[in-house]
Amino acid sequence: MQSKSSNESWAIRFAKFVDRIGTLKVSILFVVFTLLFTLAGSFLIRTSMGSEIEFDDFISAIILTLLSAPWVLYFFSELIKQLEHSRINLEDAVSQLERLRKHDVILNRELQNNIRQLNYEIEQRRHAQLERESVFEELEKEIKEKSEQEMQARRLSTLTRSIIDASPDLIYYRNEEGRFAGCNRVAEQVTGKTEDELLGLTPHQVYDESLARQVAASDNEVLETNASLTEELWLKFADGRRRYFEMRKVPFFDKEGHRLGLLAFGRDMTERKQAESAVEQASKDKTKFIATISHELRTPLNGIVGLSRMLRDTKLSKEQFEWVSTIYASAITLGNIFNDIIDLDKLDRDKIEIELKTVNLRDFTNEISSIIRLLAQDQNLTFHSEIIEPIPVAIEADGTRLRQVLWNILFNALKFTQKGEVKLTVEAKVESADHAKVTFRINDTGVGIPEEDLEKIFAMYYQVDHPDHQSATGTGIGLAICKQMVDKMDGDILVNSVVGQGTCFEIILPVAISKQQARMAELEVNNLNILLVEDIELNVMVAKALLEKLGQRVEVAMTGTAAIEMARKTQYDLILLDIQLPDMTGFDVARTLHEEELVLQTPIVALTANVIKKREEYLQNGMDDIIAKPIKKSRVIEVFNELFSAEQPKSERPAASEVVSIPKVDKILDIEMLQMLIDTIGEDMVRTSLGVFQEKIPEYVELLKVSLAADEKADVCSQAHKIKGAAGSVGLQRVQKTANKIQQGDHPAWWENVHDWVEELDMAIEQDVEHLLEWVNANKIDD
Repeated sequence: MQSKSSNESWAIRFAKFVDRIGTLKVSILFVVFTLLFTLAGSFLIRTSMGSEIEFDDFISAIILTLLSAPWVLYFFSELIKQLEHSRINLEDAVSQLERLRKHDVILNRELQNNIRQLNYEIEQRRHAQLERESVFEELEKEIKEKSEQEMQARRLSTLTRSIIDASPDLIYYRNEEGRFAGCNRVAEQVTGKTEDELLGLTPHQVYDESLARQVAASDNEVLETNASLTEELWLKFADGRRRYFEMRKVPFFDKEGHRLGLLAFGRDMTERKQAESAVEQASKDKTKFIATISHELRTPLNGIVGLSRMLRDTKLSKEQFEWVSTIYASAITLGNIFNDIIDLDKLDRDKIEIELKTVNLRDFTNEISSIIRLLAQDQNLTFHSEIIEPIPVAIEADGTRLRQVLWNILFNALKFTQKGEVKLTVEAKVESADHAKVTFRINDTGVGIPEEDLEKIFAMYYQVDHPDHQSATGTGIGLAICKQMVDKMDGDILVNSVVGQGTCFEIILPVAISKQQARMAELEVNNLNILLVEDIELNVMVAKALLEKLGQRVEVAMTGTAAIEMARKTQYDLILLDIQLPDMTGFDVARTLHEEELVLQTPIVALTANVIKKREEYLQNGMDDIIAKPIKKSRVIEVFNELFSAEQPKSERPAASEVVSIPKVDKILDIEMLQMLIDTIGEDMVRTSLGVFQEKIPEYVELLKVSLAADEKADVCSQAHKIKGAAGSVGLQRVQKTANKIQQGDHPAWWENVHDWVEELDMAIEQDVEHLLEWVNANKIDD
C-alpha cells in the first residue's frame, strides 16, 4: 500500500515536472537523451560484440531515433497529458472522495445515530406493538364486557319495563315542557290511551279539566321547587272505575345534574280509603252504640239514684237507711264506671273538653266525701276528709272531670284496702290574688303498689299482677283516664307507695280563684213554671219530685208534639227537654219552638243520657245548657242559678239543626211484579235475570262505595240508580227502595244518612237475595 503510494507520488511528481518545465523543453531533452542513449547503446553493443565502430551505425541510430522519437515523444506527451489530466481528475476525485469520505463519515455517524434511533424506535415500536396488542386485548375484553353489559342492560331494561308494567302502581314521567314522556300499563288503563298515544300530550289533553288542573298544579310545584311532593287524589279509569291514589312526584336529573322532568308514582290506596271510611263509620257506630247504651242505662240509673236519694230524706230505720244508702252509693258507683267508658270513647276521638265553672271547694269536697263515706262504711273501713285552711272559697275548675278523677282514685283506695282507713286531704297554696295550686291528697292503708309497677299504673288497661292485688279487680282504664284528665287540666298526678303499708296519690291543679261565690250550695230561684218534656214515667217521677222539692212548679209533656202544643198555649219560665222522644228528637222540638218564636224569653235545657256529644253541639241546636242523666241536685242548682241569676246574661240561641228520620222499609219482595214476570217472560228468563243480577250487583256496590269514599255524590247517585233499576227488574223491593233513597242526592240530609243507607243496602242485598231464591224455589221455577 505504501509502495503504491510512492509510485503514484513519483509519477505525480514527474507529471508535475513536465507540466512545470514545459512539453517542448521536455521533448528536446527527451530527444537529446534518446540520441545519447542510442549512441551510447550502439557503441556499447559494438564494443561488446567486438565489432568495429562505424559512423554509419551512429547515423542510422540517429535517424531511427529522430524518426521514432517524435512519435514516442508524442505518445509520452499525450500520455503525460492524460496522466496529468488523470492526476488532476484523480486529485479532484480524491478531493471529492475525501469530501465524500468526510461526508460519508458524517453520514455514517448520522446513520449510526439513525440506526441507534431506529433501533430505539424499533424497540419502542416493539413495546408499542406489545402495548397495542395489550390494549387491543383490553379493548377486545372491554368490548366483550360492554357487549355483555349492553346485553345485560337490555335484559335489565326489558325486565325493568316488565316490572314497571306488571306493577300495580301508576307510573308516568313528564318532560320539562309538562308533556308525557312515558308511562306504564296502569297509566294506560287510567287514561285509556297507549304509551305512544300519550307521548307529547299535556294533562289537559288527557284528564277532565278539574283533575287536570290539580295534576298540573302539583307537577308545576315539583318543577318550581325541585322538591318531591306527595298528594292523594281520586282518578277515574277509562272504563269508569274510580280509584284512590297516593301520588309521589319527584324531579329527576341526568348524570350532569341537568333536570329532565319529573317522575310520578301512584299507589292504589282505595282499599285503605275504604277501610278508613269503614273505621270512621265504625267509630260513628260505636259512638251511636255508646250513646244508645248511655240513654238506656242512665234511664233506670236515674230512677235508682233519684228515688234512693229521696228515700234517704224520709223517715227510715237505721237498717233501712243503710240499705238505701248502699243502693244510692252503688248507683253512683255504676254511674262513675259508665262515665269512664264514655270518657274512654271521647279520648279515642279526642273530644274530651275541659269546661271551667265556679266550684265551691269546701262544698265540692264534702259532697264527694259523703258518697265515699257510705262506700267505706259498707266495707267496714274508716274514711276521713280534711280541709287544711286557708283555701279559696271558690275556684274555676271543671267540677265534673275533677270529681271523676277523685272518685276513681278514692274508689281504688277503698277497693285495695282490706282494713284500716282512707283519707282525703285538701289544701291550697295561694300564689297570687288570682291563682292558686290546689292539692288533693288521698292516703290509704291498703296493699300498696310494687315499685316496678308505679310507672305503669297510668297505662291504659294495665293492672298490677301481684298476689296482694288478687282480691280486687278492675277494668284498668280508671287511672289512665285520670292521668289524661289531669293533663288536660294542666295539673300533675303523683304517686308513692310501699307494699303492705299503703299508697298516697297527689293531684296538684293550678286554678284561678273565682271572684264570685259559687252558686251550687243554695238555689237562688224558686217558683219557676217549668215544662218537663220526658217520655219515661220513672224519669218523670224522679225529676218532678226533685224539682218540686226545690220549690218549682212542673208541667209534664210525654211527647214532642204535646210539648209544642203546650208551649203554644203557655209561656213557661224554663223548658227541660229530653233529646230522645217517641215522635221526634229534642232538637226538632227546639227548632220548632224557635221558628214559631215561642221561647223568646224561655231558656231550653237539654236532659240527656247521651254524653257523647259535645256541649257546643247542644248549644248550636237551640239549647241554652244541658243536664246529664241521672239528674243530680247539685247540677240542677248550678244550671238554674246560672240561667236565672240577675248577673248572668242568657246565651244566644243558634238555630237548631234539622234531623231527618230514616223511613222504615217493611216489604222485601214485589210478589205481584215477580208473578207478572213469570207469566210474561217465563220462568227461565226470571232465573236468568236473577243470575245476571247476582253477577253484576257486587261490581255496582263496589263502585258505589268507592265513589262514596271519594265524596263523589254524582257517581254515588248514578250507581245507586243502576242498583235500583237492577233490583226492580228482579222484584227486590226493599233493595230498590233503599237504592232510591241513596240516588236522591238533593235530599237535605243526604250526607248525614247516606252511610247508613249504604249499610242498609248491603244488608238488604245479602238477606233479600236469599229470600228471593227461597221464593223462586218455593214456586218451582225450574230450568
